[in-house]
Amino acid sequence: MTPGATPGVTPGVTPGVTLAREAARRLLDHRRLAGCRPPRRLGEARRYRGVVAYDGTDWAGWQRQRRVVSVAEMIEAALELATAARAPVQAAGRTDAGVHAEGQAIAFSSDAALPPDGLRSICNMILPPSIRVVLFAPAPSGWSPQRDAVEKLYRYRLREDPRPAPAAERVAWRVAAPLDLDLMRAAAAELVGRHDFRAFRNDPGAGRRDEDTTREIARIDIARVSDVVHLDVRGPGFLYMMVRNLTAALVEVAAQRRDASWIAALLASRDRRQGPSPAPAHGLTLVHVRYPDGFGGPAHD
Repeated sequence: MTPGATPGVTPGVTPGVTLAREAARRLLDHRRLAGCRPPRRLGEARRYRGVVAYDGTDWAGWQRQRRVVSVAEMIEAALELATAARAPVQAAGRTDAGVHAEGQAIAFSSDAALPPDGLRSICNMILPPSIRVVLFAPAPSGWSPQRDAVEKLYRYRLREDPRPAPAAERVAWRVAAPLDLDLMRAAAAELVGRHDFRAFRNDPGAGRRDEDTTREIARIDIARVSDVVHLDVRGPGFLYMMVRNLTAALVEVAAQRRDASWIAALLASRDRRQGPSPAPAHGLTLVHVRYPDGFGGPAHD
């Protein structure tokens, strides 16, 4: 042990703070707030809700972790620097490492005397360019980004072009095979509605293996936009890796490696082992999370 070191404490890391939080702090642009005074305190915490967007390529998913930097860790570190106080953040749902978001919904509390737009501007000044706060607003009493959500829209992007395009491939899976969208739509129709989607769920870990695997898909829309196929899946909530798994299965049909009827058989099997490997994370984007009062709803889809 280094002379003077405290047992169980990593050198250079503040006691009680994870390696991930220290790394997140270093990634913020502290120079933008040099010389600024801490904000005045209100005496009581106020509840806020917000929408954040991020390119998930360089982050370890949304959920905070102890040793690798997540999007939630970056948002919390930015709020802590902006408000001079810890502000734990809740989100509408977790996105895996590599998954993107245009409209992740969040909530947090703060007693800093900063207007929502001012706090948004400060956070965007100090966050890296791949994470942006779209808006902050006062939250209704008791509002929960997860419990109160009525619709989530996930978009999976597929590129049929066999030629590599590095920039496009940050946000789309290059399948390099022509896709029959009529076959894909016919197969997708089998998934719309309320079903047991166990065959499309990866193992979520010991704490969630016994969860109810019944979910509802409200709509699946499939459209070709230039050389990119948009696969839009809407519903109130999804199982772990469910959208990536159903995307991979629909690609099997669209590439004519499976019959459209195979999707119904896979769904009925409730056996994840009968399905293909998940579609890559980088093709998936959380487009929006909508609430009963319209918050988080689509500006455009």
